[in-house]
Amino acid sequence: MTAHEIVIRPIITEKSMGAIGFKKYTFEVARNATKIDIARAVEELFKVKVAKVNTLHVRGHLRRQGRTQGYTAAWKKAVVSLTEDSKPIEFFEGMM
Repeated sequence: MTAHEIVIRPIITEKSMGAIGFKKYTFEVARNATKIDIARAVEELFKVKVAKVNTLHVRGHLRRQGRTQGYTAAWKKAVVSLTEDSKPIEFFEGMM
């Protein structure tokens, strides 16, 4: 898999934006990607040094429309911590 297939999109929430000060960035990633794959992909895409990767599976939520109901798609989230000497990711800096 390429780096663009592993890192799908950034997660932009109040909590994830607050963690940027501590050099922690949140991404939606491919469900079959490992922590090592995610670290290499982020290093390749953003030219930074990754210290640690935490992952979690997000279950789909129950949604209703009238009589019918179903679940949204389940996905995988990764919180990537950068090293102290690493430069910040420029994409997120414009949002602060």
